[in-house]
Amino acid sequence: MLKVTPFHPRTAPLAQGQAWRRWAGYVVASSYELLHDREYHAIRGAAALFDVSPLYKYVIGGRDAVRLLDRVVTRNVAKCRVGQVLYTPWCDADGKQIDDGTISRLTEGTFRMTAADPNLRWLHRNAAGLDVTIEDVSERTAALSLQGPNARTILQVAADFDLTGLKYFHLTSARIRSIPVTISRTGYTGDLGYEIWVDAAQAVPLWDALIAAGTPYGLTPAGMLALDVARIEAGLLLIEVDYISSHRAFIEAQKSSPFELGLGWTVALDKEQFNGKGALLGEQRRGAAWQFMGIEVDWDSLERLYAEVRLPPRLPTVAWRASVPIYADGGQVGYATSGGWSPLLKQYIALAHLESAFARPGTPVRMEITVEHRRKQAAARVAKTPFFNPERKRGGGGGGA
Repeated sequence: MLKVTPFHPRTAPLAQGQAWRRWAGYVVASSYELLHDREYHAIRGAAALFDVSPLYKYVIGGRDAVRLLDRVVTRNVAKCRVGQVLYTPWCDADGKQIDDGTISRLTEGTFRMTAADPNLRWLHRNAAGLDVTIEDVSERTAALSLQGPNARTILQVAADFDLTGLKYFHLTSARIRSIPVTISRTGYTGDLGYEIWVDAAQAVPLWDALIAAGTPYGLTPAGMLALDVARIEAGLLLIEVDYISSHRAFIEAQKSSPFELGLGWTVALDKEQFNGKGALLGEQRRGAAWQFMGIEVDWDSLERLYAEVRLPPRLPTVAWRASVPIYADGGQVGYATSGGWSPLLKQYIALAHLESAFARPGTPVRMEITVEHRRKQAAARVAKTPFFNPERKRGGGGGGA
């Protein structure tokens, strides 16, 4: 039976079309309004509030907490300071990516790990012989994501803490209308944003406090459809869409390494042994066979394909999640995994896996487009991601992931 999040008493009445989707055993809103357009524009023009409670959340502590985390993830957790958040993938023994998420150092000996998929059993298996505790706090901890250019202003009104010094990918304890919370400067939109972590019992009062503080600044509850457009603009991966967990893949060709997913910067090959290190060292030496890149579709080419059948161009009304072939030099050289029209950039964009020989930014390629039930190819070019990377995301506090 599907569960509801601790914020459901507030989110359910807002869902005009009752458009819900599944996420980690929960139901969350696809959009609250009948169309997601206003929710998307709130992300980029004011502020949007997302319920991200379905994330899996684990608290890891004990004398060997750092040893466990450094054993399982690719980042160097020993270098993580109290109050810092690390984005990181984790891999199997062959260096293929299992999942990705964040590790927050809450105290000297306590960490919170977030994940898209359940990883509790896997963590326990890797903890054999270590003095460590692993606690699943997923249902006890609720979370909201406050994203957009007005996010800091809204939180500054609501919280009892001066947020101007909170660095990108750092966190702090605070109170919002007397409710104890943890605020991290993180998010999944590629914009200025924060995530607020709270005891599930305080979820509804927290929602009310943020809505009261944010309404004068355009704060808008937003669902997954708007988030999908924003995260594609930001070039951010989605598990089981842009890559398949190696734990779920049926064949080797479905698996990807961090180097193939554009996450080589997260792989600390200078630290001691960790899952997949040997395979990743080998891949670094020979070079990755694939690269994860952006695709920008040429508008004039798209327009001509539709003009041939006497139709105006038809753009997807929501971001799509599908395998779409990419061609160059007379053959297929990769495949897009998600994409759509960017209202902000006024551009048709996609995220794609490309053979490394065709992954240089600016390389001309063609993306398959279906026009009136017939498969066509629109001219496109390879692009770096993120497509959208505003200075405000990192500014006003500095720091990095």
